[in-house]
Amino acid sequence: MGMSGAYGQSDEKESIATIERALELGHNFLDTADFYLSGHNEMLIARAIKGKRDKAFLSVKTGLMASTAGIGRVNGHPDYIRHAVMHGLQRLKTDYIDLYTPGRVDPEVPVEDTVGALAELVQKGIVRYIGLSEASADSIRKAAATHSITALQIEYSLWSRDIESEVLPTIREMGIGLVAYAPLSRGFLSGQFKSPEDIKDSRARMPRYQGDNFYKNLELVQKIEAMASEKGCTASQLVIAWVLAQGEDIITIPGTKRIKYLEENIAAENVKLTVNDLKNIESMMPPGIASGTRYPELFMNMLNR
Repeated sequence: MGMSGAYGQSDEKESIATIERALELGHNFLDTADFYLSGHNEMLIARAIKGKRDKAFLSVKTGLMASTAGIGRVNGHPDYIRHAVMHGLQRLKTDYIDLYTPGRVDPEVPVEDTVGALAELVQKGIVRYIGLSEASADSIRKAAATHSITALQIEYSLWSRDIESEVLPTIREMGIGLVAYAPLSRGFLSGQFKSPEDIKDSRARMPRYQGDNFYKNLELVQKIEAMASEKGCTASQLVIAWVLAQGEDIITIPGTKRIKYLEENIAAENVKLTVNDLKNIESMMPPGIASGTRYPELFMNMLNR
């Protein structure tokens, strides 16, 4: 997402080199969406994986409709899903997509209908696996009754742990994997921001980055930085390692558009957290500790449907 203007300008040459480097290092899960700059991100990935399609696992989302104000509504209608997949194949220059995921659950369309349309494409070999994103436990169960669900993509980090009460136990009961996005809380947990004025992009509209919330959250980041220093790693690596330590059924997708940060993030898998480390992290960063919601109100209303 960050390679297509979500967090300020990006350099396409460097973005492509970053994807190529990820594949070189054996990290093949490339997550995109047709609503990342109106298909730009899919076309960027197509250029990066040309001649290397077999090395990439393509995870594609759809269904968040653009409007003049940004994201307008969710569309999970079966006809829309079928068309979205076909257009995605064209932009990605491939004849199949590994994991296809409705970006949110459409409150106007039964989730069984949305998943049913994708099930038809699985039978045709166009889609290999079906995912869900930001879905409630009830929607996950309904969807899985229609077709097996491989993965749930949802925000999960030290600052976003609400899934632990109901959603995470549900997907574990059903054998569904977790794709944890925003493990760095969109960069905040990396320690790169020292004041609200440091933020020059869409993150400035997010409550956690605003006013008093920002400074309360900055105090938490400073605790993470101190512990990371003791462990001999970066703050980013520490918080990614925490997500990975929550279970073998979890993969995490920290977004980046630069090789430098890609390699830093990948090195997080070498950070070993002891039982004591995990207890200390839990003590200083219990569920619900972050100040402010993870999205503005409009976007919060699209979650847990």
